[in-house]
Amino acid sequence: METAFLNTPLGIAKIEGDTHGISSISILDEAPEKSSDIPEELEDAVYQLKEYFEGSRQEFDLELNPQGTEFQRKVWEALRTIPFGQQISYLDLSKRLGDVKAIRAVAAANGKNPIWIVIPCHRVLGSNGDLVGYAGGLHRKKWLLNHESPAKQVSLFPN
Repeated sequence: METAFLNTPLGIAKIEGDTHGISSISILDEAPEKSSDIPEELEDAVYQLKEYFEGSRQEFDLELNPQGTEFQRKVWEALRTIPFGQQISYLDLSKRLGDVKAIRAVAAANGKNPIWIVIPCHRVLGSNGDLVGYAGGLHRKKWLLNHESPAKQVSLFPN
């Protein structure tokens, strides 16, 4: 397993993966002792994340290899279909997966998403449109939604 780190406006992104794909992208509050070398297997992920934060990338084209249950992987794949700049509710996501009664299981799988930003769990809101549940912190979710907002001059979620 290879590891790379990327400074972002939201903290240090830790990217892990190998020749089978990206297995994890997480956000750290503090910079670990790290090498500035970027392993070849992770170069594309680092490049695409830089483009995302610069505002020139809306979709990711990366080989992903997240580890989870079959149900979790199904939820994570559904998350990848939410277009840049759009949001849905946990209920809508449950409906897309064919079982409105699975809303709690869907929310739990969403919370275990191991690939920050690329699998866009930040695009899922509460049924009333509220920012709820984000492992990276609601301040980061708010920043990401505003970053993806088509109306950049108006904050989607003001302070």
